[in-house]
Amino acid sequence: MCKKFTIIGLSDSRHVWLPPQALSAIAAGRVFSGGLRHHDIVASLLPEGATWIDITVPLEAVFEEYKKYDDIVVFASGDPLFYGFGVTLKREFPDAALEVFPASNSLQMLSHKMLLPYADMRCVSLTGRPWDAFDQALIRGERLIGVLTDKVKTPSAIAARMHEYGYDNYRITIGEELGNEEKERVRSFSVAEAAAAIFATPNCMILEQTESRSRPFGIPEGEFDLLDGRVNMITKAPIRLLTLRELDLPRRTSFWDIGFCTGSVSIEARLQFPHLKVTSFEVRPECEDILARNARRFGSPGITAVMGDFMEADLTALPAPDAVFIGGHGGKMKEMVGRISDVLMPGGAIVFNSVTPESYDMFQEAVAAYGHRVVTSRRVAIDSFNPITILRAE
Repeated sequence: MCKKFTIIGLSDSRHVWLPPQALSAIAAGRVFSGGLRHHDIVASLLPEGATWIDITVPLEAVFEEYKKYDDIVVFASGDPLFYGFGVTLKREFPDAALEVFPASNSLQMLSHKMLLPYADMRCVSLTGRPWDAFDQALIRGERLIGVLTDKVKTPSAIAARMHEYGYDNYRITIGEELGNEEKERVRSFSVAEAAAAIFATPNCMILEQTESRSRPFGIPEGEFDLLDGRVNMITKAPIRLLTLRELDLPRRTSFWDIGFCTGSVSIEARLQFPHLKVTSFEVRPECEDILARNARRFGSPGITAVMGDFMEADLTALPAPDAVFIGGHGGKMKEMVGRISDVLMPGGAIVFNSVTPESYDMFQEAVAAYGHRVVTSRRVAIDSFNPITILRAE
């Protein structure tokens, strides 16, 4: 017999209204599941002798319980297919039949309270998820952003991150315990005010842009914090942009910047291609703070800094790259290319900017030793600086 899940969406209202089909499914059901607050809301509707499976972490234990039954009625928050438990069930039980009775999701409810047209709202979930999608929305300058929160990525923590990276150009509205007639609250704040406030859970938030924020392109070298004030240590803006172009970043997913120094290449990549996971390596410890300061200055959250010798770094937990820029090799070009080759995704590219004939030959020999070939070589001169050859290997 095919396993079936009937998934019923709930708000936090204690006055439950459900469509007749959902009420019929409850009346005919024997096995039910949901969170503790869902049980509090629907307890009076459950038939006598019903079995209840709490949805708690770890979810693996919950799924093992589900395997014992063929027909389960599951209660979930809002729309189960909007970042909800219905998506999880489709993934874990791909052959099961699903019937869904959705309620309004929390961001819809908050929009209705605000009388806010939300057709073009960019929705992101931070519920048990990393910052990636939220950071992308900020960098892209989305006008309207709806955010699902959790107990770690709270509205105050989210607002603090926005303030840290200079995204104070939003008005934040937070909905707390939406649907609960006794406790529901909707309040609006500046970013700084939200960072200092405390909110009841569950909650969600909508960010409305109050003014646009420029996204730099080809950032002049003098605008970065520099290593010991040495402007010659930074990749010049035209070279930086040509380097990123050679890496073909629009279709890449994971970019490694080896020898980031001031972070200029990493930051430019993050700002222009916010979908990328950017991982930056540097051996000089003082550069970690320089990167952090520059990332805050230019509004580029989400860059992962890995400090220490690249040749000794633990790469196992990092997202494998499909684009790598070698900004420094410490005389170990062949060994470095070998380490990169071990993890480089199929079709990936390695770019190196050569300033001397010796480094040009060194890169050519290193990539050839590991089965790569140089597919482009562009010689560029900027002002009075020495010519640079941008080499791309695949």
